[in-house]
Amino acid sequence: MQRPPILRVQHLTKRFGNLTVLKRVSLDIYEGEIFGLVGASGSGKTTLLRTLIGYLAPEEGDVKFRYDYFVKRKQGKNKPLYASVYKQPRLARTLFGFGSQDPSFYKKLTVKENLMYFGSLYDLPRKALESNTDILLTLMDLKKAEDVLAGDLSGGMGRRLDIACALIHDPEILVLDEPTSDLDPLLRAHIWSLVQKINKKGTTIILASHHLSEVEAFCSRIAIIKDGKIIDVATPARLKTKYADSQEIRIQTYPGAYANIANALKQPGSRVFDIKIKGSELIIYSDQPHMVLHKLIHTLETLKEELIDIRVSRPGLDELFLRITR
Repeated sequence: MQRPPILRVQHLTKRFGNLTVLKRVSLDIYEGEIFGLVGASGSGKTTLLRTLIGYLAPEEGDVKFRYDYFVKRKQGKNKPLYASVYKQPRLARTLFGFGSQDPSFYKKLTVKENLMYFGSLYDLPRKALESNTDILLTLMDLKKAEDVLAGDLSGGMGRRLDIACALIHDPEILVLDEPTSDLDPLLRAHIWSLVQKINKKGTTIILASHHLSEVEAFCSRIAIIKDGKIIDVATPARLKTKYADSQEIRIQTYPGAYANIANALKQPGSRVFDIKIKGSELIIYSDQPHMVLHKLIHTLETLKEELIDIRVSRPGLDELFLRITR
């Protein structure tokens, strides 16, 4: 039986002047998950995150956290007790850690000085502050750079410092806005590795991203937002099952006369919807892959093509996102 959510977003509506950015957004967040928020630029992701943590106040709706869980640490069979983020701002401030899309640290302070400063804003005892700082320097692989001015850090190190500053008070929920934006693939992989480490230590994580293939790999559930509305919330696998009207057959062959293979497969009644050549692969789309595979093997034998690799899967979220949000 699933536990009650630790965070409930209820019918949030947020306006800036005559522009309605969020339109009755509702979400439940559960303990220990990595929850992904996916949407195009201008869809309302950042506004939702800032409203969720209490930084912005909505015109309608509420965000409620499990008061009995976070404050009293009760997990019995009693009915869960929820409190509003907006009516308990001091408590909410300690509940959340927020990493914005733009750097929020002070460039003229060192790495360690930034952590000590942000920790002091939460009135942490000196001993706890020093302990948290040391733990985060190690966790974020910033120990060797603790005396470096933050303004001299590389993009990847700066992003790690931002996340460390958001974690300095040991929050229950870490909220990250585009944590891997503008980073190269190697640095993005490093950030995702850190996100997983933080999550395994017990922190619930909510993040926004436009790197959909990454979100698919690391998030337990994903919410898709378009024009300020939540279109769907589900696991990556469920989204694929729900919206994918075809599957992908990816093959690599030698000598790789893919145009000839494609022509042979594009026959009436073949159940092949589309065929694409992408790099060294031929990608075949079909809702009946077992039928196509039978024809494909025969075609390769006829064309004297050697099969090097073959995979059958549902389309990735990058492609499905385009379908869902059209």
